[in-house]
Amino acid sequence: MTAIKHALQRDIFTPNDERLLSIVNVCKAGKKKRNCFLCATVTTERPVQVNVVKVKKSDKGDFYKRQTAWALRDLAIVDAKDAVKESPEFDLHFDKVYKWVASSTVEKNTFISCIWKLNQRYLRKKIDFINVSSQLLEELPKVAEESVPSGENQSVAGGDEEAVDEYQELNAREEQDIEIMMEGCEYAIANAEAFAEKLSRELQVLDGANIQSIMASEKQVNILMKLLDEALKEVDQIELKLSSYEEMLQSVKEQMDQISESNHLIHLSNTNNVKLLSEIEFLVNHMDLAKGHIKALQEGDLTSSRGIEACTNAADALLQCMNVALRPGHDMLHAVKQQQQRFSDLREQFARRLASHLNSVFVQQGHDQSSTLAQHSAELTLPNHHPFHRDLLRYAKLMEWLKNTDYGKYEGLTKNYMDYLSRLYEREIKDFFEVAKIKMTGTTREGKKFATLPRKESAVKQETESLHGSSGKLTGSTSSLNKLSVQSSGNRRSQSSSLLDMGNMSASDLDVADRTKFDKIFEQVLSELEPLCLAEQDFISKFFKLQQHQSTAGTTTSEVEEVDGVALSRSYTSGVPQTVSSEKDMIRQMMTKIFRCIEPELNNLIALGDKIDSFNSLYMLVKMSHHVWTAQNVDPASFLSTTLGNVLVTVKRNFDKCISNQMKQMDEVKISKKSKVGILPFVAEFEEFAALAESIFKNAERRGDLDKAYIKLIRAVFDSVEKVANESQKTPRDVVMMENFHHIFATLSRLKISCLEAEKKEAKQKYTDHLQSYVIYSLGQPLEKLNHFFEGVEARVAQGIREEEVSYQLAFNKQELRKVIKEYPGKEVKKGLDNLYKKVDKHLCEEENLLQVVWHSMQDEFIRQYKHFEGLIARCYPGSGITMEFTIQDILDYCSSIAQSH
Repeated sequence: MTAIKHALQRDIFTPNDERLLSIVNVCKAGKKKRNCFLCATVTTERPVQVNVVKVKKSDKGDFYKRQTAWALRDLAIVDAKDAVKESPEFDLHFDKVYKWVASSTVEKNTFISCIWKLNQRYLRKKIDFINVSSQLLEELPKVAEESVPSGENQSVAGGDEEAVDEYQELNAREEQDIEIMMEGCEYAIANAEAFAEKLSRELQVLDGANIQSIMASEKQVNILMKLLDEALKEVDQIELKLSSYEEMLQSVKEQMDQISESNHLIHLSNTNNVKLLSEIEFLVNHMDLAKGHIKALQEGDLTSSRGIEACTNAADALLQCMNVALRPGHDMLHAVKQQQQRFSDLREQFARRLASHLNSVFVQQGHDQSSTLAQHSAELTLPNHHPFHRDLLRYAKLMEWLKNTDYGKYEGLTKNYMDYLSRLYEREIKDFFEVAKIKMTGTTREGKKFATLPRKESAVKQETESLHGSSGKLTGSTSSLNKLSVQSSGNRRSQSSSLLDMGNMSASDLDVADRTKFDKIFEQVLSELEPLCLAEQDFISKFFKLQQHQSTAGTTTSEVEEVDGVALSRSYTSGVPQTVSSEKDMIRQMMTKIFRCIEPELNNLIALGDKIDSFNSLYMLVKMSHHVWTAQNVDPASFLSTTLGNVLVTVKRNFDKCISNQMKQMDEVKISKKSKVGILPFVAEFEEFAALAESIFKNAERRGDLDKAYIKLIRAVFDSVEKVANESQKTPRDVVMMENFHHIFATLSRLKISCLEAEKKEAKQKYTDHLQSYVIYSLGQPLEKLNHFFEGVEARVAQGIREEEVSYQLAFNKQELRKVIKEYPGKEVKKGLDNLYKKVDKHLCEEENLLQVVWHSMQDEFIRQYKHFEGLIARCYPGSGITMEFTIQDILDYCSSIAQSH
């Protein structure tokens, strides 16, 4: 342990001008860690500082490092754990308790003894020693309790230097003397024994000289002893005086302590007074309501703008006073309780007065607005509620105050407002829709006188142009089909009676002006309802302080729900506070109750329009889709968006029903057995409907439902055309198919409907196929015997007879060929072609104007057959010189002459 102590002094404490007084080897209690050393040290410079230092061996090498140091003045308690039983454990109480276990009890006691000495010398007994053996403390030198002069080289407790430190370093003078001595004896290093003997002899000589000197100066010794005795007496006197001075100073110290205590109490009293003043000022500043505010709350005028502003300021001040954050203990003060009760009474009184006044305003609004209904009854407009909203918005801040202070009265006002306004709006909206119905039915009655007039293509074009000129750009998302009952112009006169029986008169009976007026009326109805609902919803949000839109902290997820083919947007909010979501729900509930009659009235109006003319559902769907799309862009979850979306579903259902009825009527169509078919009625009706629908849906955002309807209808038209062609007795099947599919192809090419490109190609192919079939079938009649002859020749060649050997067949020899050819001279061929032209003219209708197309195709086919016959003659009858009695040029001349003559 001594070697470790010297190493620590040299390596750690000497560089820091510290002296190591005591050391103990310890480890922390309850933890298995490497041992460390606790060292008690003092500084060598004044003022002296006493420290307890923790030294630990480094992990990287065999040397020690300083880890932690505590000032001894911070040590409060030294706990030896047991004063009777020896134990190596002890605790040191600094800023926290450090538990140590010494390597031995002796080292522990030595370290505690050193701490006790340092406490006595420098800290005036400030450290408490508990569980320390009294015997250990009694054995300590009593001289430690006395005050002794201190110096840099003096021991800590004033005793023998060796009692505290076993080793003393050589000073500079001693090192110099040893060096001079060793220089005088150069052999001292080589022969240590001789050097030691020399030093011993010199020491004996000096001891003898000292004894002789002492004996010679005995008298001086006696004199010195007397002087020492006198000095001791003087010291005793000085000690007596010091003791008396100490007693005097002790009394002064007690007086100074009393003065210090008195000053502390005075300072504490002043501090308490300042704090009390601060608390009183806080209560006065935050819980004192001005007299003007009290008067405004009790008697303020709630009808004038100035009075409302004064009441609003007073209510805000009252709310601030009631919501002040009281400090702990304030609520126990009688004055605070009394003031809070006064505030509560003022709040209750003003809340009752405000609720009563607003209820009166709601009732008065109902009476005032009812008086203005008469002037709107003849016009298709809704009364304007803006003045009423403007007057009520002056109370918006007071409503917010009422919502925060008395939610029961706030709910009562909300309910009363919904009751009064729902009755008022119900009267206004029902009168408004009644006017709309009267205008619609009056238009229909006026239009009935035009029902017998035929409808022309130009009228359709004029109707669509007037529609768009009057109502502007239509931007619907879905479409509906109506009952198609437009007849082709060529067959209208001949089939009018049968079409009347079929009941397809709704579209053709209505005048263009009727539909235009209906479109304007329906658009005006929606245009009046939309701002009315938006204005009321905005007013409810502002007046009742309900949040319409969520904050940016939340995210809105929109889902598209399809109801009866109508895509409706539903929004769901995530990450939004529950209060925001509930306030939006409350707005919807209030709007639903106030405008509960809008949806049934709209459904009744739609049913009336559909009953008047099924074409109206097409216009209504476009208009309604546009308004739904606009409302959903503003707020997908709003009352207006939801209501219009539900009505749009009804319109879409009417549209689907209309499509089904039309397809059923196509399937049940009947044709006359005595007249030629021509362009079928439903083919012309589809053309007119498609032209009208394309004009209505021009630049529309959504065409999905219209495209689906196109596909359903065109497939039904295709099937019905084939069905009628198969049942036709007067007109050949190929002619019915050729003319109608040519008309369909021309219609689709002109309208350029993108979703029907495949059907357009199919119609063209069917037209081409049936045109070719009809031409081939018809050309077999003018040269019937010649056709049969060459068919027999081809049959023999097909059976394996060589072409040049066919002329040896009895039925197909050269004589038979000349005989058949002589039956078809040029004059006879021209006559046959003329009869064929007349027959084709009877088969074809004038509307489609396909006669010249068919005749040109027949001419080409006849020339092809002619060339085919000549080829067979050249191959099967080579060198016979047999030719037809007419040429290709003759055929061209015949066909041209026949066409010009007719």
